[in-house]
Amino acid sequence: METHSVPEYFGELVFDDRQMRARLSSKVYASLRKTIDEGKKLDSKIAEAVASAMKEWALEKGATHFTHWFQPLTGITAEKHDSFITPSPDGSVIMEFSGKELIQGEPDASSFPSGGIRATFEARGYTAWDPTSYAFIKDKTLCIPTAFCSYSGEALDKKTPLLRSMEALNKQALRILKLFGNDTAKYVRTSVGPEQEYFLITKEMYDLRPDLRYTGRTLFGSRPPKGQEMDDHYFGVIKPRVQEFMNDLNQELWKLGILAKTEHNEVAPAQHELAPIYSTTNIATDQNQLMMEIMQKVAAKHGLVCLLHEKPFAGVNGSGKHNNWSMATDTGINLLSPGETPYENAQFLLFLCAVIKAVDDYQDLLRLSVATAGNDHRLGANEAPPAIISVFLGDELSAILDAIENDTPYAGTEKKIMKLGVDILPAFPRDTTDRNRTSPFAFTGNKFEFRSLGSSNSIACANIMLNSVVAESLKIYADRLEGAEDFEKTLHEMIKKTIKDHKRILFNGNGYDDAWVKEATEVRGLCNYRTTPDCMPHILDEKNVKLLTGHKVFTEKEIESRCEIMLENYCKQVRIEANTMMDMALRQILPAIAGYSDKLSETVSSKKSVNASLACSYETDVISKLSVLADQIYTRSGELEKAIIALGSAEDIIAESAAIRDTLLPKMGELRAAADEAETLVSSEYWPYPSYGDMLFSVR
Repeated sequence: METHSVPEYFGELVFDDRQMRARLSSKVYASLRKTIDEGKKLDSKIAEAVASAMKEWALEKGATHFTHWFQPLTGITAEKHDSFITPSPDGSVIMEFSGKELIQGEPDASSFPSGGIRATFEARGYTAWDPTSYAFIKDKTLCIPTAFCSYSGEALDKKTPLLRSMEALNKQALRILKLFGNDTAKYVRTSVGPEQEYFLITKEMYDLRPDLRYTGRTLFGSRPPKGQEMDDHYFGVIKPRVQEFMNDLNQELWKLGILAKTEHNEVAPAQHELAPIYSTTNIATDQNQLMMEIMQKVAAKHGLVCLLHEKPFAGVNGSGKHNNWSMATDTGINLLSPGETPYENAQFLLFLCAVIKAVDDYQDLLRLSVATAGNDHRLGANEAPPAIISVFLGDELSAILDAIENDTPYAGTEKKIMKLGVDILPAFPRDTTDRNRTSPFAFTGNKFEFRSLGSSNSIACANIMLNSVVAESLKIYADRLEGAEDFEKTLHEMIKKTIKDHKRILFNGNGYDDAWVKEATEVRGLCNYRTTPDCMPHILDEKNVKLLTGHKVFTEKEIESRCEIMLENYCKQVRIEANTMMDMALRQILPAIAGYSDKLSETVSSKKSVNASLACSYETDVISKLSVLADQIYTRSGELEKAIIALGSAEDIIAESAAIRDTLLPKMGELRAAADEAETLVSSEYWPYPSYGDMLFSVR
């Protein structure tokens, strides 16, 4: 069998810079690069040349169709395939693909969430080519990354506001750089490296669990005798079947130009992680969506199912997606990396303070950017950051900020009092502290790690908000510094004031400690929005609307639609879970309990027919307990049904989501508790579903 090295096939399914340079004229290539690199307006005249080259390349790779690949507000990707074929007068066909077809598509938008942006009868929507993200081939289809908008121009996707937020940050960051004498940088881009956690179970087990098939998580399941207590799975030897999956997954991702780098076992049994190398944020977002799709496809080929839900199994760690975020210029300067000279250090500290200020001022936006029904089960548990947003800097960097705030000596400067731009600040290495796994937002040497994202989330939402809030801080700084008579003095005072005003958001301790929750909320006044209904309505707060519309990331109408859609998704998801629970309880769990109770009753009768004086304590005790639990399951299923029906009287989606949080979820918990206890008493021969132990330890 012929084999190829990774460098030979890496990116072979991507119309990347190598292909563009080889297939486009120098003039067309230069024009397209300006659009990609500098955000210049796309010259429509070059579209025909690009489309022709793209088509010829795709046909050589065996593609027969093309699609505008986009990210609607469903949280997943969408595509409508059209073939390249065009009829010829002689009855044959030719393969065509025009510049117009490349630049714009017109999919039916009627069934995509819009949050009231369009009326039901307004079905038309448009997709527009995003030339900054390379086209690729998937399943013999040329996929063209695009933005998606309504007939009237409002964004109906996650890519459009993401690109807007990147431009907002770019604009304000360049203003700051010019103040520090940097006139060579043409643009500032944010980069992201999203670490992806997931579970693998066998297809046989998955098919026997309606809850996994309908909702992505187990709604019932008692804890197995062994979970993750021994910490023996974390970084352990990868099992052969999993390693085969990972090998094939890497190959498929590398063909698509996705820089899959690190793979390992995670903490929970059957849990794993895949981490890529950093990419520009919009490209990283596209690739992460593609990565999740490919993971599920490759798993199926190995008789496995890849679970991306944030909490597929209760009692063991859930899955997150750590969003490693940084800012850099086109000349390769990482703006979150400390420099070697006074001004470089001062510039670093200004960008650092901009992030600190942004996180404190807009805790609510960052929290709601990761809010989903699934992630509500994970945040605050012992494997994930708390719902409270805070910033971890580590001891050394915290000490530097303390010295600046108080004009006190810092040991790293030989007891000198630091004045920004005058005295040299200490040059410290990238990793000066341990990583704090309990922090939702941690500085890790030359980047920030936003750890609150759920594993199934699109990373677009978090990065839209992160880019936007940092852009606002930078704007405030630039407005003040550009008009300052004494730049160095103003800079020093501004950084000092930022540290003083926003130090409440800085926390280097244990985020899992109950004492932190009390301190954060009662002493520091930080937000603690534990659930999606708690935080999502705050996107409509005046300060948040002003920020997002001011930087032209969203229109007011688009903001309102996002709130509506996200809460609607939350309500639909939990409703599906509740209905699934009732179906499983009434149609399978209760009959299983009845069947096993009958079997035990037969055993009692058989024993007593031999010896009437036998106590049969085991059988009678279990029958008694199961009888009580069966009644509880039946009663609680009825109560759950009534709670679902009552949701219909909610006056709006905010009220409905609050009712789900306060009434429906607790009743689901009560039903689960009774069923899970029954599972511990019923013979595995009678129990209708694979157990947690079966699922978590079945992959070899």
